[in-house]
This record gives sequence, structure tokens and C-alpha cells, in this order.
Amino acid sequence: MRWKTFALMVTAGLIAPALIVPTLAQQRGGRERLLDRECRREIVKLCGLNRSEMRSCLRERGDELSERCKTQFVEGIAKRRPTARTSQPSDIPLRAIAYGTAAQQTLDLYLPQAERPASGYPLVVYLHGGGWRNGDRSMVQQKPDLFVGKGWAFASVGYRLLPEAPVEQQAEDVASALRKLLTQSQALGIDPARVIVMGHSAGAHLAALVSTDPAYLKSDMDRIAGVILLDGAGYDVARQMRDTPMIAKSLYVPAFGTDPARQARLSPITHAAAPNVSRWLILHVASRQDATEQSNALAAALRAAGSKAVVQSIAGENHMTINRQLGAGDNAHTRAVTAFLEEF
Repeated sequence: MRWKTFALMVTAGLIAPALIVPTLAQQRGGRERLLDRECRREIVKLCGLNRSEMRSCLRERGDELSERCKTQFVEGIAKRRPTARTSQPSDIPLRAIAYGTAAQQTLDLYLPQAERPASGYPLVVYLHGGGWRNGDRSMVQQKPDLFVGKGWAFASVGYRLLPEAPVEQQAEDVASALRKLLTQSQALGIDPARVIVMGHSAGAHLAALVSTDPAYLKSDMDRIAGVILLDGAGYDVARQMRDTPMIAKSLYVPAFGTDPARQARLSPITHAAAPNVSRWLILHVASRQDATEQSNALAAALRAAGSKAVVQSIAGENHMTINRQLGAGDNAHTRAVTAFLEEF
């Protein structure tokens, strides 16, 4: 991919900032470093780390990078771009279901083709990541294949994003989508007693928030059987912002502001004293100190309130691949998720 072609794809939104920032990061766990240190410093010096500004910066100033760095960066993005399987699989029928009036207030429901059990199919409800401002419900990779292949229905929820919708409204969207699935479970062929909520990154934060704070689901929170979190780190917002100031400025301040009361209100750990969903699987990337600390802290608070919370550290993956590689072969996080579902 030539630099001009890459710049056009960035401008058109075909390459999201969420792909750009991980490309800059130093890879750990034996993975390849896509950019050398000099090139990473050059890009950060030129554009900073603010995801919302990175696209326009690279479009307008990318030619200021050295030829060596431009080549590295374009090749790095090409390696990290999702394959065709990151969008909706063509071989599994899906049904788009609106739960609100906005275009993003829609969920995609995938159902197994096997004979429906009398109680209905158990269901995994997935919330995509993207820093509360990017992403959409088509970002499912091979997850429908994984869960449908095991006899579970799978729903991928779209929700409104920043700056249109603050995090509070995003959580309300998630709750509305879950309520739609629960109230129409019989017509949809879903077992309302076996509904699992799963989220990655910002989606993990939203999954944890609606599964701890009854302000969103109210009495329906008791109907959620379990929660799976994939490498979230916003469970205690104030602590995350204090411990990672660079990320806080670019990602957390736009999402959570600077008011400590609001930050606490939107932190799942604040609400973990009960009532909560009773069973949790919390996965995090082993090399991420913030995700490790936040995952363990949330699990401890949930256990203290009587919930069962299992934390598992995943080595050899990064923040993107722990989600992207779920269901792609025999790996630790796929085994952990599969074993968790077998408990229901």
C-alpha cells in the first residue's frame, strides 16, 4: 500500500484511529515490533496520541514523515488491518433488530440452524470496543461461528457513540437492547435464563456497568446469567485516569470528563457492592499493568459482594488480538470463554 493510497483510506474512514494507535505501540510477549523506536517517536512527535486527531493529522502532515518511517507505518497498518472475517460472516443468517430510533440502536441476531431447544437457544450478547467513540456492530470477527457452532445464539449490539451520545446514554442503549432481547425472548427463540453479556475494551466497561449498576437494567439485571469481559480497564475510571495520564487525556477525559462524582458514577467498581450479576469471567492481557490491576480490583469487589468472579491473565496477546482471535483456533482465551459457557 503506497502512502497516498493509505492517506486516502484514512480520510475516508476505512482505516480507523483504533488501528493506528496500537500500531505505534511497542509489541510485547514475543510479538513483532511493527515500528522501530525512532519511527514511533517521529509519529508521536508529529501527531501525538489523540485518536480523534490522528486521522486528520496523518492526512494533512503525513508527507512530513521520513520515507523510512512512512514505509514502516504503512506496512504495519497493513499487517494489523482486519481480514474479511472481521465483518459479518456471510454463511450465518442474521436478523437486524431495532431497539430505538437512531441508526446505531440496532442489534444483529445470529441463530443456530440446529433444532431449537424447548427453552430456546442460550444467548451471548456482544458489545464492541472503540474507545466509546468508534466501532460498530459488524465488528464480530469469527465470534458468530464460535458461539453458533456451540449451539448458542449470538447478538452484536450497536450503540450510539461520542460525541453524539455520552457514556450514560451508551449504557442506556445497551440496557435497552438487552431488555428488547429479554422481553421478546420467546418470539426470538432465546432462553431468557441463559443470557451472557460480553464486551471488549470500552464494550467491557459498558458490560460491567450495566451488570453492576441497577439504574440501567433495574430488575432485569437479575435475568443476566453471566458476564465476560475482554481486556477492559475502565472499571475504576478515576484510578485509570490517574495511573495512565497520557491515555486519560486522549481517551478518558472526552468520555468521562473531569468531575470526580461523574467518574465514580460511571465506574463499575463503585456499584460492585451488590446487587450484581452473579457470575463473571474477567480476561485481561498479561502485559497490560492497568488492565491487570483493574481486573483484579473489580473481581475482588464482586467477590466481596457474593458474586463469583474468575480472573484470567492471557499471555502472548495484545489489546486487539485478545478480541480479534477469540474463536480463531485453540488459544487460551477461547478455551476460557468456552469453559465458562459450559457452566450454564
